[in-house]
Amino acid sequence: MIANYTVRQIVAGLLLVSPMAVLGGSPPSNPEGVALAQAVYDRPNGDDLSALVVMQLQGKESRTRQRVLYSYAKEKGAGERWTLMRFIQPDDISGTGLLTQDHPGDESDQWLYLPALNKVRRISSSRKGGRFVGSDFFYEDLLDREVEMDYHYLQGEGSVGKVPCEILVSTPRDPKNSVYSKRVSCIYRKILVPLKVELFEKGKDKPSKMLTARRIKNIQGYWSILESTMYDLETGHRTRLVTQKIKYNQGLPDRLFSRRDLTDDSNEKAFRP
Repeated sequence: MIANYTVRQIVAGLLLVSPMAVLGGSPPSNPEGVALAQAVYDRPNGDDLSALVVMQLQGKESRTRQRVLYSYAKEKGAGERWTLMRFIQPDDISGTGLLTQDHPGDESDQWLYLPALNKVRRISSSRKGGRFVGSDFFYEDLLDREVEMDYHYLQGEGSVGKVPCEILVSTPRDPKNSVYSKRVSCIYRKILVPLKVELFEKGKDKPSKMLTARRIKNIQGYWSILESTMYDLETGHRTRLVTQKIKYNQGLPDRLFSRRDLTDDSNEKAFRP
């Protein structure tokens, strides 16, 4: 999904798109859809990355609130991916960290460190639909989602502005492992980046959220999404992520992604971009 890529790749490329649902009696998958989903999933993202990200939360009529964080990601191979997000501003959430270890298949672990309580707590799988630090990103949006977990259907062609894209519809093979009943992604084939993803929550026939990607730039040989926005289409609230710095392939050590180091950010500082 666009979101899964940095908030897996930016946030750490946007949600690494999982195609969606069966529409109008269409079959749940076709070979073209599966092939495109796999190509997006396999798009090179480097062995690891570090990014400085500004998160802006904007209500329909309220003033913008801003947060600053560092995001780290490491590819371990064979469906194993680790990410760490560490907030540094504002003061009331400074030091807060989210560690995610995605394992092959539907297995993942998430831990949240809250400095004010000096406590690490595990994020239950039942909280996939919970909002991460009050943003429009669910905890599930920050998880990796392997191609095999969904049906993928290539529906046709579309566009985002003047940019042509291919419409990929994805639905969970097991409805219990996602808060979404389907994702509809608009993928720019040339660089295999989803430009827009519509997210349908269970029981709803219209998308309740939408993720968009902008300012896509080739950095160190990797297509990087430097700006993305998650919209809550029901409330008008939105969360914008702006990547100010990004650096790939520093050789991030495994210890950065451990529960022990989740309570101590000192080891991260040498790897900040």
